[in-house]
Amino acid sequence: MVPGTLYIVSTPIGNLSDLSFRAIDTLKRVDLVAVEDSRVTGKLFKNYNIKNKFFIYNNFNENRKYLDLLEKLISGIDIALVSDAGTPNISDPGYKIISESRKSEISIISIPGPCSIIAALSISGLPANRFFYEGFLPKKKGRKKRFEFLSLINTTIVILESPLRVNKTLNDILNLLGNRIVALCKEITKIHENVKFGYVNDIINEENMKYKGEYVILIANEKYEL
Repeated sequence: MVPGTLYIVSTPIGNLSDLSFRAIDTLKRVDLVAVEDSRVTGKLFKNYNIKNKFFIYNNFNENRKYLDLLEKLISGIDIALVSDAGTPNISDPGYKIISESRKSEISIISIPGPCSIIAALSISGLPANRFFYEGFLPKKKGRKKRFEFLSLINTTIVILESPLRVNKTLNDILNLLGNRIVALCKEITKIHENVKFGYVNDIINEENMKYKGEYVILIANEKYEL
């Protein structure tokens, strides 16, 4: 029996028009689509008139459900893996099934597309020839140690953050890394997309600053100046 193929499909990070033709074709053609949340992916599918079966695969069940997906792949079923937004396995579910599929010699195909990290780097104004991706910082335990580690990084640092913790993270950058230049990228590809660029202290003190939406924070090398 010929095993199935696992397709890693990138989906829009805000603007539904960013779904590629190749992604649409793949999502229509596979036998099954593994999704984080059927409600979120359902809206995307409705927009493009895509009809397919869903398999719920998220952070809460990944350690159990990857075996079910692997069994289906081995039996010859083609599966597309998507996250709610962006690219699976990049601060999103996907690692377990991708890793085990690789070990089982399952064919894995990338269907690339939107990525908030790369999009933010491209518009930030900071050097992007080399960068360090930190992702989401620890909320409490180990947070200070991560900042101590980040202080040793000699290139642009990329952090993902929720609106509830943006202010805390900006203050931690100021207090633990110094008054560095940052690019605070908000709601990339969405209606309220915005980038605040400058010294972190100035951004913190900006009047009427309201933190809503999803953020990518880019931190410049300590030697970088305006």
